[in-house]
Amino acid sequence: MDAFRIVGGRPLKGTVRINSAKNAALPLMAATLMAPDSKLLGVPDLSDTRSMIKLMASLGVAAEITPSAVKGAPGMDLACKVTSTEQSQASYDIMKTMRAGICVLGPMVGARGEARVSMPGGCAIGDRPIDLHLRGLKALGAKIELDGGYIVVRAPGKDGRLIGARVFLGGPNGSTVTGTANVLSAAVLAKGTTVIECAACEPEVVDLANFLTKMGAQISGAGTPRMIIHGVDSLKPATHQVMADRIEAGTYVCAAAMTGGDVVLENFPTDTLAAAIDRWNEMGVTLEPVNLKRGQTFEPGLSDSVRVVCERVIRATEIVTQPHPGFPTDLQAQFMALMTLAEGNSIVTEKIYPDRFMHAPELQRMGAKIIRINNVAVVSGARGLTGAPVMASDLRASASLVIAGLAARGETTINRVYHLDRGYQQMEVTLRALGADIERINVKEG
Repeated sequence: MDAFRIVGGRPLKGTVRINSAKNAALPLMAATLMAPDSKLLGVPDLSDTRSMIKLMASLGVAAEITPSAVKGAPGMDLACKVTSTEQSQASYDIMKTMRAGICVLGPMVGARGEARVSMPGGCAIGDRPIDLHLRGLKALGAKIELDGGYIVVRAPGKDGRLIGARVFLGGPNGSTVTGTANVLSAAVLAKGTTVIECAACEPEVVDLANFLTKMGAQISGAGTPRMIIHGVDSLKPATHQVMADRIEAGTYVCAAAMTGGDVVLENFPTDTLAAAIDRWNEMGVTLEPVNLKRGQTFEPGLSDSVRVVCERVIRATEIVTQPHPGFPTDLQAQFMALMTLAEGNSIVTEKIYPDRFMHAPELQRMGAKIIRINNVAVVSGARGLTGAPVMASDLRASASLVIAGLAARGETTINRVYHLDRGYQQMEVTLRALGADIERINVKEG
């Protein structure tokens, strides 16, 4: 099984171009079920996106893959051609590898009137039910049943179309991002008007809405808690560039800060990271715009270039994970790693996935001082971390252990890095280009 071996203590220096977002690409890929011959540009080449390509093929959508035309971006451009509309089953063999396979549920019911989808798999970061997805589709008139581990959803009536309705998607931990994507995708081809209340406001949902709008969907309110969708009879092919990955961007900011490096991040999605930028500023980590012309004012956009500048002493802070535009849960682990080197006591409150602290005991193996009580962790800054063998438990926990290893004294071995391959494109290659001493090795477990 693959592992990373890291010898820490080297400041990262150089330039990184942020790849497109996995969390945006997967629902965008699922949406190609709804319009033949659509194209997606800059899809990140990850194990999850490769699994989605296999899933789409099993559902009658063949993706022709070419290298990304964007300079410096090692992703994929996908020309998605619908070869059949008869298949409606998303099989367990593919779905067990990733939770995001559930993204095909809404597009299939909306476009084909029926879907049979295996319950999703993926990494373990706590309970993540899909009841809100099903509640939303049921509100649109869908008939739902469970059959041998599969969710079977059928549109009402002989015409196979859903019916517009008012849908509430709020849950105990806030709105549901993937659930919003599913209901949105289903609603664009429903008869009548759908109003989604407590819709997820995440940028990835906005990116999906933009793609669907290019296809001919009528959507207003994307990025707000209330979305209004006027159903249309059909959609047309469209071409869309996948948005930059705000979580990858945040991970590399934390890595640069932890190592006291000098890193420029291109294609940095400033507008999507306001909460994280606020916390970095409090910790003494700032993002300076680069390559401004004389007299030009810095206006944050979706593709900025910034330099990570870190003060000599990192300061403690508090974070509370919340739905967007609050602090993203997917950056909680990376911030916790950074906090282990901060002066003073930092506090992490996890309100999205209360059990998402599996990285904490692994960081403690490296010398971190962390006390956890329920969904709150107190991190007392240490003088430094020490390399140790650690175990990755999920995607973002893996990233936190990598950046901790980059800053630690001595050698760190991170086992089960297949989690990382789900969300970071050749992370070890990127980090080596920045001067890190990191290599992928094969180890035997047990």
